[in-house]
Amino acid sequence: MLKHLKTHYSEDAYRRGLAINRLIEELYREDIDVQLREVNRFFNHFEYREDRDHWGEEDYWATPSEFLGTHAGDCEDFVVAKYFTLRRLGVPDERLYLTYVKALEQDVAHMVLSYFPTPSSIPQILDNYNPMILRADKRRDLLPVYSFNAHSLFLSNASAGLGRSLPTDKIKNSKWTRLLEDIRKE
Repeated sequence: MLKHLKTHYSEDAYRRGLAINRLIEELYREDIDVQLREVNRFFNHFEYREDRDHWGEEDYWATPSEFLGTHAGDCEDFVVAKYFTLRRLGVPDERLYLTYVKALEQDVAHMVLSYFPTPSSIPQILDNYNPMILRADKRRDLLPVYSFNAHSLFLSNASAGLGRSLPTDKIKNSKWTRLLEDIRKE
């Protein structure tokens, strides 16, 4: 990854790669609350930039390397980078969900990362709009739509079957599939 950042982006991108690797090493033995806070803090310093301005596409999901390389992205890019960093730290996949929400104050579709301390608990929300990690029930500014990870999708709309889990092999999420293919290529 470091070589890729240096050759495809810049010396600054290479330094950000070193910084995230250092952070992962430092956090490896820390408790989950510290891991969540520090990963959220690290990436929330990146610049928010709309896909059409940044990538020339209407909806592009950057790989973590692309996000590190350009030091900018939109909400999906923040979430993807946080998700894969926390997975690298050993946080189980069943605890992390990429969650589509409606950001009520901005009146836009948005994505956040949800962390479930236990399978039945209210998730904690990692967000680039609000740097504080709060439980979902404290985020009255967000209306959940659906959540997914590498293994399943959860619907949040009561008419669609609130809380119903669907295996990812039964759904089509072309952006997620493309992202995983891009990561494998890197």
